[in-house]
Amino acid sequence: MSDASPPPSIHPETRIGHVHLKVADLERSLRFYCGVLGFELTQKFGSEAAFISAGGYHHHIGLNTWESAGGSPPPPGSTGLYHVAILYPTRAALAEALRRLAAAKVPLDGASDHGVSEALYLRDPDGNGVELYWDRPKAEWPKGPNGELSMYTRRLDLNGLLAAQGAPPVRAA
Repeated sequence: MSDASPPPSIHPETRIGHVHLKVADLERSLRFYCGVLGFELTQKFGSEAAFISAGGYHHHIGLNTWESAGGSPPPPGSTGLYHVAILYPTRAALAEALRRLAAAKVPLDGASDHGVSEALYLRDPDGNGVELYWDRPKAEWPKGPNGELSMYTRRLDLNGLLAAQGAPPVRAA
């Protein structure tokens, strides 16, 4: 292969299977991911690790304290995971997640309309970034003048999102 050849593409059906997070307190993380977000506990290994999922999958998120029990979040200016993004199947399901966050008084770092998706940004109890989002149908994605994808970032109307679920407006934390 010459230097001018493009690198081979990854298989188009490749997906991110799961994320595994180091946490300081396993029970606190389970209260957030299961109690607030609604994931289901699929397996627990004593007080050191747990696997959680949606819809009966073996696990979407692994949580462990193997190297992090009692630890603190990485300081600003350090490398690491920016956020884990959790894809909801519908706008109504994302609205339900927003309602749950508000009821649990979990503050949002932000809420954005990206044209292709609508997203809520927050932190888990260990300071890990979490994005909750849904994708609009591909036919509705914004396009530029030459048909190229033209994503943007605009303020997400949280009350409009909740109205899509048929819920009354809730003041998000």
